[in-house]
Amino acid sequence: MPFSDLPNAAEIWQNTLAWQPNEQQQQKFAAFYQAMLTANSQFNLTRITDAKDFWEKHLWDALSGIQPWLTDLTLNPGALVVDIGSGAGVPGIPVALARPDWQVTLLEARRKKVSFLESLPQLLGLTNVNAVWSRAEDYHPQASFDLALVRAVGNIQQCLHFALPLVKPGGLVILYRGQFQASDNHDLEKELSHWQATLEQVLSWQTPLTGGTRHCLLIRRPGHAPRPH
Repeated sequence: MPFSDLPNAAEIWQNTLAWQPNEQQQQKFAAFYQAMLTANSQFNLTRITDAKDFWEKHLWDALSGIQPWLTDLTLNPGALVVDIGSGAGVPGIPVALARPDWQVTLLEARRKKVSFLESLPQLLGLTNVNAVWSRAEDYHPQASFDLALVRAVGNIQQCLHFALPLVKPGGLVILYRGQFQASDNHDLEKELSHWQATLEQVLSWQTPLTGGTRHCLLIRRPGHAPRPH
């Protein structure tokens, strides 16, 4: 089922994220979905192949993490963004489509998946995306990033260990989580203290089609401290 057949899709976007894609973005979302379906048997990209599931768990979920940046385009104009453990290109590709002024690096350790990611800029007409084959801990970019996106990479300790060294002082890590419970908060506080980082905001969402719960943690790297070792 194409995304255009989703019931009240524009209304769902607007009511949940106070934003909706334009026609060109919708077309590219659909092209991304078709590309993923075509390549999935070869590259084992994702188990999420149903159109409704893909819309909610990949597209909507990816953009829920940057909701403040969807409604205020003056936030971080021209930002350098890294999607750590990009896999099938989520959240990086939806983010790059929603914020074409951002330069998005898709960082992925598995070579097969990188081959798919490398095909996407030309396929989707994206000039603001590049794919890099590397583990996060081995990646040393020429310039640090303004934003790091981390989804389905590991526990909180692992996520921050991968992400915080890649963002510049004062940069932000957007950590996508499902449930965020008291036990997670204990682990988070321990890691924040270790990195001298700050939990700036917790975005909490109810998923629009299945009624699940999602959280996004916005974590700020200190602006004055040297890179932790």
